[in-house]
Amino acid sequence: MGSPEEIKPYNDEEAKGKQVGEMFDAIAPSYDFMNTMMTGGLHVHWRNKALNMAAAIFKESRVKSQESRGGEPEAVLDVACGTGDVSFRLHELFPKARITGLDLSPGMLRIADRKLAEADESAKDKITFIEGDSLRMPFADGTFDMVTVAYGVRNFERLEDGYREMRRVLRPGGVICVIELSEPANPLIRSAYRLYSRNVIPLIGRMVSHDTRAYSYLPESIAACPQRGEMTAMMERAGFREATYKSLTMGVITIYLGKS
Repeated sequence: MGSPEEIKPYNDEEAKGKQVGEMFDAIAPSYDFMNTMMTGGLHVHWRNKALNMAAAIFKESRVKSQESRGGEPEAVLDVACGTGDVSFRLHELFPKARITGLDLSPGMLRIADRKLAEADESAKDKITFIEGDSLRMPFADGTFDMVTVAYGVRNFERLEDGYREMRRVLRPGGVICVIELSEPANPLIRSAYRLYSRNVIPLIGRMVSHDTRAYSYLPESIAACPQRGEMTAMMERAGFREATYKSLTMGVITIYLGKS
């Protein structure tokens, strides 16, 4: 299948980052609907489980270090924030924190900004969405206490460089939380999963989003992306400590956590 960097949405000539941005611009209007349809709404459970785990690790780390600022982050970065669902949930969990959502797709960010315009004043005050490249983020070293990425790392043009960049912007003692689709480890379940992800999802995706490649690229990029132990090994090569993973729902989703 190749490395995740080699799997591109449309062609082999153009840079992956450019193609990924164009793809998400194209599917932005149907993105939230497709997430709900593909997962049967489980993506909300996965998101909440992952962020609760990250919050617990962060709080435990602060208690052990006797950090005077308390057990909640002051600044959180949501990389590949898309339409903003994770960013809004982060605000619910950490209402005093400054939440920054970063994404390379203007189309996705327009939807996130539309949601923000309809949110309460607290969210408007604390959440900011900006356009930017995950490999060259416009933030100083050690800006954030926590970094999250939901369904985004397999789209990075250079995955390990992306982890190094996220490590760079984290403060000492910070936490990274990655939510990513994965293939089940059990061979029988994996076969059924591949049948669904490589046939049913692309068909529905073409009908709903009218993009002929986006939802075929999806299972290809999942299969090519490092998973479980391979992913945590990459995180640790990039400078994270105590990288761990937890797979959910028969292995179709994996949560990765680490410390800076």
